[in-house]
Amino acid sequence: MEKIQMTMPIVEMDGDEMTHVLWDMIKEKLLAPYVDLKTEYYDLSLLNRNATADQITVDSAMAAKKYGVAVKCATITPNKQRMEEFPQLTQMWKSPNVTIRSIIGGTVFRTPILTDVIKPAIRFWKKPITVARHAYGDVYESVGFHSQEPGTCTMTFRAVSGQEQSVVVKTTNGPAIWAAEHNLDDSIREFAQACFTYALNMKQDLWFSTKDTIAKVYDGQFRRIFEEEYEKNFRTKFEQLGLKYFYTLIDDAIARCVRSEGGFIWALKNYDGDVMSDLVSTAFGSLAMMTSVLVSTDGTMEFEASHGTVTQHYYRWQKGEKTSTNPIATIFAWTGALRRRGELDKNEALSGFAARLEHACLQTINDGIMTKDLANLADPKVSVRAVNSEEFFDAIIAHMK
Repeated sequence: MEKIQMTMPIVEMDGDEMTHVLWDMIKEKLLAPYVDLKTEYYDLSLLNRNATADQITVDSAMAAKKYGVAVKCATITPNKQRMEEFPQLTQMWKSPNVTIRSIIGGTVFRTPILTDVIKPAIRFWKKPITVARHAYGDVYESVGFHSQEPGTCTMTFRAVSGQEQSVVVKTTNGPAIWAAEHNLDDSIREFAQACFTYALNMKQDLWFSTKDTIAKVYDGQFRRIFEEEYEKNFRTKFEQLGLKYFYTLIDDAIARCVRSEGGFIWALKNYDGDVMSDLVSTAFGSLAMMTSVLVSTDGTMEFEASHGTVTQHYYRWQKGEKTSTNPIATIFAWTGALRRRGELDKNEALSGFAARLEHACLQTINDGIMTKDLANLADPKVSVRAVNSEEFFDAIIAHMK
């Protein structure tokens, strides 16, 4: 068949371990036979980030801003164990997602992928819950140190005018650990605007939750900015569509969420969104069944899977074993990027292909052919055949044809 043509490229951010293996399979088996794939390629594997002093990550983010669409493979963020595993590392490089999000800005929206044969672990849930995660600051850009002696820690801000603000953090009698977080009013406001706009586009209610009763200044500023944006720019639009926006404490929001039927946008700070998106995806089925897209205010979108590099499967694959690794979220990262590229370029054939590939993936699962992580969750009334990754790709291809 004649391949679908692309006029503009997608920024391709390759990654590590088992997801990198799946990445190549997706391109070879599901994309290349149908699409004349055009990408601007960046190798964000851990060793290449180390070899380039992480400049490759910065370059990929700048390219994403240039072309407007990027797709990212899962990558390793090194910790102490990884430093021992990779002795050639010159430092404990920070998460590439943090670097990319700092440059692109925007908000991460994560939505579970639902199938007919897998029911949510929480019986009340009937519709997807989208977690909107603020993609800047908090613990992900915190600084800290370990002190050994008794003493007093203070935090000081020195303005360009020379004016200073200081606060005593704590006086200690012995060794202690310290951390400082920050956020920016502009980033919080962009986050609020993105969440309200996304809720309007999806025609869904928006929830927002923090812990402003404890973090009165820090979380209180998030709440104040959200309320300002809603009252000034979004209340009328929400009311016209019959949509609701409400704020509640995060512990109350969790209780409400569990008892809800789903079908809303849940806006959360960076760390809260990281944790709760994993909970939501697992309760709906699997981390490998959740889409993730970073949406910036200038329209740039970066698509990726919500999960990590699937390290244990990679170790087995290196030994020559067949693994049953679920590729759905990574496939949907590619289809999301292709659909967005098609929308921007008015390339209906490309957007249509993305939709057909997603349908083929879901139809394969609904027909009972799935990887082992899903086979263990499937409705017992459904006849299920658990397959390895390559067999799963073959089944998707059969549905495509």
